[in-house]
Amino acid sequence: MVQHLSVQSEGEDMTFKILVADDEKNIRSGLAKFLEMDGYEVVQAEDGQEALRLMLKNEIDLVLADLRMPKLPGNELLKRVVSSYPAIPVIILTGHGTVDSAVEAMRGGAYDFITKPVNLERLGLLVKRALSRRELARKHRELEAEVSRLEKQRLGAEILGKSTSIHHIFELVRQVAPTRASVLITGESGTGKELVANALHNQSPRSQAPLVKVHCAALSESLLETELFGHERGAFTGAVNQRKGRFELADRGTVFLDEIGEINQSTQIKILRVLQEKNFERVGGEATVSVDVRVIAATNRDLKTEVAAGRFREDLYYRLNVVNIHLPPLRERPEDIPLLAARFLKEFAAENKREILGLEPKTAMMLRSYSWPGNVRELRNIIESAVVMSKNSYLTPGNLPSYITSRGNEEGIRIKLGTSMAEAEKLIIRANLSAFGGNKSRTSEALGIGRKTLHRKIQDYSLESELNESGVSS
Repeated sequence: MVQHLSVQSEGEDMTFKILVADDEKNIRSGLAKFLEMDGYEVVQAEDGQEALRLMLKNEIDLVLADLRMPKLPGNELLKRVVSSYPAIPVIILTGHGTVDSAVEAMRGGAYDFITKPVNLERLGLLVKRALSRRELARKHRELEAEVSRLEKQRLGAEILGKSTSIHHIFELVRQVAPTRASVLITGESGTGKELVANALHNQSPRSQAPLVKVHCAALSESLLETELFGHERGAFTGAVNQRKGRFELADRGTVFLDEIGEINQSTQIKILRVLQEKNFERVGGEATVSVDVRVIAATNRDLKTEVAAGRFREDLYYRLNVVNIHLPPLRERPEDIPLLAARFLKEFAAENKREILGLEPKTAMMLRSYSWPGNVRELRNIIESAVVMSKNSYLTPGNLPSYITSRGNEEGIRIKLGTSMAEAEKLIIRANLSAFGGNKSRTSEALGIGRKTLHRKIQDYSLESELNESGVSS
């Protein structure tokens, strides 16, 4: 029997089709009435072959099949469904005498089994749970599709999102990339400053020339100068040959100076000269080397504070900061977390040959409520670890580090002085939704307000999109 199950949830209409196959008409009719009373639309098939024909004509979301049927038994139907429609869950109906066969069917890919006479309450829970997982998979596929669309339109994997702040960065990159202007990229560690530098170069007229990167904090003072400007033979012990520096190697291209705030005053002066005069001398040399390079710098320090303290040259600061692109920390753009998590999940699932369909709602809510001191880099590492350690089709809270999951058990939230009443209410509602895994009934009960009032406030504060992106619809 094939049934079409339609469920209406708060804020949206969700329609499911269920295929129920059983050769006993009374059982088919009884199950159909039960499911229809539960809000589902039902279609029936009297054997396995008819079930397959109906699957070709309908978009089926769940199969409920008797194990013993004429023409095509339930275990054979299961094999066909698992082979041709692997995302569709199958629940097996069985008599007490064939429980072993039902267990074997679960090893063959069945979602679960239920014995006859059917416990309707348990069946209802099984159907709801199976369809909930299918809905999670659907939402995850939608996230992946949105990720692909944004990657094609915008900057790439980690600089990904739809928040206002990230959209502003996309527009800045498009506007600034074709110019010759120096750019200073600021932001906390792990926000993706190097990826913005990549985008600026790749979208510029210099894209066919080299993009040469220098991580200033990783080099000693003496080595940094040699790396940037090169050296002549015999300039120092061990300098057996002439060597070109990064500025020379980047001629007609771009130099990216990461963590520019870490360099000493002597090197700052030489970089300033390159920016002003477009030439320099190699270490130990007298010949002037002329170059045509665009300089992009990045720092996680406040260079204005460094200038005031006398540690960074003011003239160099203004030369570098012709255009400033500031990357916000991940905690300030939580709406981008589901997209980033989906992108990294897909990447690491493929890399490790794991079939993971998405994140459980509670997992997604925990990721959204975490403060992310390590920003996008930390999120990437956590998703990689979760994918490697997961034993399920969905990432669960148990796959996350304890310092993230324990936050879900905290009894309080921090609200800064000066926060408006509306913003405080929004924070409280979001925190409680997170703590209860998106369950609106439990959240409204905890807050002491009606479910309709909660739903209205969720809409007022634009929290519905957060729940949907997290795979929560209850």
